[in-house]
Amino acid sequence: MCANLSEPDGNLSGVRRHLRGRKGGTVGQDRDDEFAEFASARWLVLARSAVLLGAGHHEAEDLAQTALMRCYVSWAKVSGATHPDAYVMKILLNEFRSSRRRRWWQERPTAELPEHGDQDASVRVDGADAVARALDGLGAGQREVVVLRYYAHLSDREIADALGIAVGTVKSRLSRAHHRLAHDEHLTTLRDGTTR
Repeated sequence: MCANLSEPDGNLSGVRRHLRGRKGGTVGQDRDDEFAEFASARWLVLARSAVLLGAGHHEAEDLAQTALMRCYVSWAKVSGATHPDAYVMKILLNEFRSSRRRRWWQERPTAELPEHGDQDASVRVDGADAVARALDGLGAGQREVVVLRYYAHLSDREIADALGIAVGTVKSRLSRAHHRLAHDEHLTTLRDGTTR
């Protein structure tokens, strides 16, 4: 599901070109170096989180890059935040939600072409498909907290900050999501090792 995402070096080249053009003094250079390190460390988690939220691979890369560019613009605020990871995830979530509100006549990506590979790859694809289907069965709020907890590894407090909700709401959404996922037929099939 997320394996086809590019590594950060290829996708952060636009950010790096922008930073190289701005470097002049040591204060700016330190800031840019600090941001470049932050962005490189979080690129893949952001892009994969976007896929798990429901974006296509290319859209996920665009969302991750947009989130990082918005972080760069507000770098003093982001770097000074108590939970910078939650801050950047909130930006990603807002961008993802905005992309879902766009008008129907805007650009829509076509379906991905299937990859040909060995049987091991098909087993991985089946597993990724089962997880994607199970996540699709969750409501948006439950899906968001599951992705932020188990993929982005954020704490309850960081998830609450990212989503702008109470910690208790995070816990109740996670509890309901756990219950639904425990009884999801796609994951049951995956656990049992059977295929359809």
